[in-house]
Amino acid sequence: MHRSVVVASACLLAASFSSALAQNDRPRNLVLFIPDGLRALVVTPDTAPAMAAIRDKGINFKNSHSLFPTFTMANGSAMATGHYLGDTGTFSNTIYTAYPVAAVGGTVTPFIENDAVLGDVDEHFKGNYINEETILKLARDKGYSTAAIGKLGPTLIFDHTDRADRDGLHSIILDDSTGHKNGVPLSQEMKDALTKANLPLETPSRGENGKAGDFKTPGTLVANTVQQAYMADVATKVVLPIFKARNKPFVLVYWSRDPDGVQHNQGDSLNTITPGINGPTTMAGIKNADNNLAQLRKALDDLGLADSTNIMISADHGFSTISKESKTSPAAKIQYDDTPKDFLPMGFVSIDLAKALGMPLFDPNEKNARVEDNKHPKAGNGLLGKNPSKPDVVIATNGGSDLIYLPNNDRKLAIRVVNALMAQDYTSGIFVHDDLGRIAGTLAMSLLSLKGSAVVPHPSIVVNFRSYSSGCDEPTTCSVSVADTVLRQGQGMHGSFSRGDTRNFMAAIGPDFKSGYVNELPVSNADVGVTAAKLLGLSPTTKGNLLGRVMTETMPNGTTPQAFKGIVTSQPSANGLRTVLNFQRVGAQRYFDAAGFPGRTVGLETEGSKQKTAGN
Repeated sequence: MHRSVVVASACLLAASFSSALAQNDRPRNLVLFIPDGLRALVVTPDTAPAMAAIRDKGINFKNSHSLFPTFTMANGSAMATGHYLGDTGTFSNTIYTAYPVAAVGGTVTPFIENDAVLGDVDEHFKGNYINEETILKLARDKGYSTAAIGKLGPTLIFDHTDRADRDGLHSIILDDSTGHKNGVPLSQEMKDALTKANLPLETPSRGENGKAGDFKTPGTLVANTVQQAYMADVATKVVLPIFKARNKPFVLVYWSRDPDGVQHNQGDSLNTITPGINGPTTMAGIKNADNNLAQLRKALDDLGLADSTNIMISADHGFSTISKESKTSPAAKIQYDDTPKDFLPMGFVSIDLAKALGMPLFDPNEKNARVEDNKHPKAGNGLLGKNPSKPDVVIATNGGSDLIYLPNNDRKLAIRVVNALMAQDYTSGIFVHDDLGRIAGTLAMSLLSLKGSAVVPHPSIVVNFRSYSSGCDEPTTCSVSVADTVLRQGQGMHGSFSRGDTRNFMAAIGPDFKSGYVNELPVSNADVGVTAAKLLGLSPTTKGNLLGRVMTETMPNGTTPQAFKGIVTSQPSANGLRTVLNFQRVGAQRYFDAAGFPGRTVGLETEGSKQKTAGN
């Protein structure tokens, strides 16, 4: 029944595309600005004046949502296509590919924020691992000038399937790897324009901003100013003037690494949760992203393009301060060379599951070498079973949540894995693939739109980690989350199902948006992709049915639909734990606020006007 509703919704969406686009015969330009990892409520006229001005003068999205798992590549795929993750297959930043990825040493668990990895995975999955068309590709096919500039990985995802060097016919792609071995080649037009503007043909490194420190040494104390100043200069002094000269409508995606990069690596809070991600270095990162946006807006004004350009801003996710504490984890009781005593090491899920299941642990990032008892996997990822080339369990380590794959779809093994996770104090909510059936204490992945038409392997289990507030008036701005990462307690991470991670900053302004409008309806990053396609007059041919919606309520004379709230609660596990999901709904679209075990997730409510117990 749920699937039929979604299919009907897709048909209605296609109809809304046609009717709405007929009213806009003259295409507008679009700038999509992504301030990576920006929390909604930290934006003020003091911390980020350019973004606050767009929010206050244009559209204020008060009810914004990142998709879970709340990671960069996952939400980048949603913005690029308008599809939920069950269709795009970009379930997190590290996924299981079920084949060795040569671009990164033959691992089956690649970190995909990498242009070479994206090319390798695309080639393996018939040229397009996402299996859906992106808005940038559709726009350039329709005659728009297109470009994506910014952070390595999500920048390329907006037009990743064709990297041919054809002047003016392909999207301009510029990221960290530009000018380097694995970078997308620049056209001769771009090379000449960069040279004329006295800008190098190679993107500068992050320098001090890229230093994360270790458990004895604080991380960075500076924002990513040098690298992003270069990217902002390329956008404003080269790309926008080229687009102006072409006299065609354009789409520009600008993915600001800050504040994400600073919040991950900040050195303000070594091994302590305060100030965590609310220290001065984070504030500098937020201001850095805001300065980039202000420079883009000034260039649009100077070039006479502001009146014909819509600007959409959407962070990929929120953020939390890292906790590495657990009283139950066997991994935390082992002493490691690079981890403080009694703290969780990187890869604690792999280590703990290996012990609970009685299986040997192998490291897919070290040519499947056996992991010694006092060591942890190099990148946290793990292969469990007698034969690492045919593992029984695969753990893809990501941060505030991890993905677990069971290549043999063994239900009995799934129950053992779930029971092992339920015994740990660092877990808060478990989601299981529908094909494995109902397991007490868990909810089905389909409830999160994680089961769809994706061509890459679907995870069997998604485990969310515990989160809590460090103590402030607004818990989403000071959330703390256990994280499976090389980063340290007190630094920053995301990926959990806390409202601190799902509440991303969103705003919009332009000729196709209302002015001074506060939008109370739930919206998501999938809606960003669908709405961008609507504004550009694009007609995507979809393979999956897990689509966002056009945010018609933000547009002049647009319809304002109704929204509803709900709670889904699992049957209790043997130890009494229940996974609870808070969601909102507009039509067939679900928006996910928070999920987990009661008392272990920031922003999780356990009672509501509409509550459903799964299985009843």
